[in-house]
Amino acid sequence: MTTQLSRATHPDLPSFPERMIQFGEGNFMRAFVDWQLQQMNNQGLFNGSAVLVQPIEQGLSHLLAQQDNLYTVFLNGILNQQTVNDSEIITSVSRVINPYSQYEDYLALAENDELEFITSNTTEAGIAYNPDDRLSDAPPKSFPAKLTALLHKRFQLGKKGFVIIPCELIDRNGEKLHQIVKQYAQEWQLGDDFLQWLEAENTFCCSLVDRIVPGYPRDKAKELEAEIGYKDNVMVTAEPFLLWVIEGPEWISERLPFTKAGLNVVVTNDMTPYREQKVHILNGPHTAMVPLALLAGLETVEDVMNDDCFSSFVKQLMEDELIPMLNLPKEALHTYAEAVQERFKNPFIRHELTSISLNSISKFKTRLLPVLLRYQQENAELPKLMTLSFAALLLSYRGDRLERQDSPEVLAIFDQAWSNPASFISSILKEESLWGQDLSKVPHLNETLESNLAQLEELDSRVALQKLV
Repeated sequence: MTTQLSRATHPDLPSFPERMIQFGEGNFMRAFVDWQLQQMNNQGLFNGSAVLVQPIEQGLSHLLAQQDNLYTVFLNGILNQQTVNDSEIITSVSRVINPYSQYEDYLALAENDELEFITSNTTEAGIAYNPDDRLSDAPPKSFPAKLTALLHKRFQLGKKGFVIIPCELIDRNGEKLHQIVKQYAQEWQLGDDFLQWLEAENTFCCSLVDRIVPGYPRDKAKELEAEIGYKDNVMVTAEPFLLWVIEGPEWISERLPFTKAGLNVVVTNDMTPYREQKVHILNGPHTAMVPLALLAGLETVEDVMNDDCFSSFVKQLMEDELIPMLNLPKEALHTYAEAVQERFKNPFIRHELTSISLNSISKFKTRLLPVLLRYQQENAELPKLMTLSFAALLLSYRGDRLERQDSPEVLAIFDQAWSNPASFISSILKEESLWGQDLSKVPHLNETLESNLAQLEELDSRVALQKLV
C-alpha cells in the first residue's frame, strides 16, 4: 500500500514562517500563488509561507491537514517550445484555517507582525457585498466582510496594514474589494480612525492571473502516485505557462521578488490591456465552449480542440466575434489567440469542462456579456456564436440536462424562471441581479435566444453549432 504524503514520510522538507494570508485553498491558488512562493523560497528570496483561509464552510482543509499541508504540483505542457513534465512537493502552505469552526484562530492572524500580504481567489462571485453580514457574526458570510473583520482587529492592535492582491477574475478586483470593505466599515460604524488607517496603512492592488489549472488528475491519480511513490489526495496538475499582472506601486517587486526568481510577473501602473486580452481571448472561449460541449457529451478542453466542429467554433469565436471588439493591436491579439489555442490543446493535462462550469453565470457576465453587448451596438446585430452559447448556458441551468454548480441564490432565480417555460427567456433576461442590467432591452436578444433554445431542445448542440461554423 502506498504511504500518504506527510512530514513523517518526508522529514527533511523545510518549513517557513507565515508571511501571507490566502483566502482560498482550491486548486488554482495552490498551483499559482503557492507554487510561486515555493519558487522564491527555493532560491532563498522570500523565506515565507501562506496560511490559507477556507472561504466557505465546506472545503479542503481536512484533506490538506491529513498531509501536513503538503501537496504535489505537476507541470505538464509545452513552454518555449520545450516539453515540461515536472513534479514538486509544495512546502509553502503552513496550515488551513476554517473560520466557520476556527473563528478565533482566524482573528488571531491579526496579531502576527510577520504577515504582510493577503491574496484571494473566492471565484468571480466572491467579491460581493452581503447586506446581512455583521461584525458580530462568527464568521460573516462574505469574503469582504471576513476581511473587514480581520483588518479591524489588526487596526485595534495598532499594527501595520497589508498589501492586498485579490486574484478573482472580475474587472478592477482590488478596487471593488477596497470599496466593499469601506462600505462595511461605514455601515458597521467602525469609526473614522479605522477608515484613515485602512487608507494609509493598506495597499489594495488590482491583479490579473493566467495559468490553466485542471486540478486533481482523477483519471491519472493512481499512475502518478506510482510514479512519485506516495499517495496525495490533493495533488494538482497545471500548465507550465504563468502570468500574473499586478497593478500597484513599483516597490511591490522588492517585497515580493517574483521577477528576481525568474517568474512571469508584471508590476505595472495600468493592467487594462493585459486584462482585456486575457479575460476575453482565453477565459471567454472557455466559458463559451462549456455548455455547448457538455450538451454534446464532451468532457475536456482537449476533447473540444480535437473535435473539428468545436475547434472551428473556438477559432471562429475568437477571430470573428471577440478580437474585432477589443481595442488592442490586432496582430498581438491574433498571436495571443493562436497561443491560447495551443494551450487548449495541451495533451498532458485533463482540463474538465465541469470544473470550468462552476459559477458559469458570473463568468459569462464578466467574460462574454460585455463583448456581446459591444458587438450588438457596433453591428446592429447579435454575435451568432456567442448568442448560441448563451442559450446553451441558460438551458444548462434548467437542471435536467447538466449538473448545475452555482450559488443557491442563483439557482433559486433560475428555478423560479423555469417554472414557467413560456416566459422563461423574458423573465431571466430581466434579472438585473444576474447580469447587472435588464437584458430584455437588448434588441432582438429575447427572440434570438428563444429560437436558439428551441433549436438546442430539438437538435443535438453539435448540429445547432454546425449550422453556424
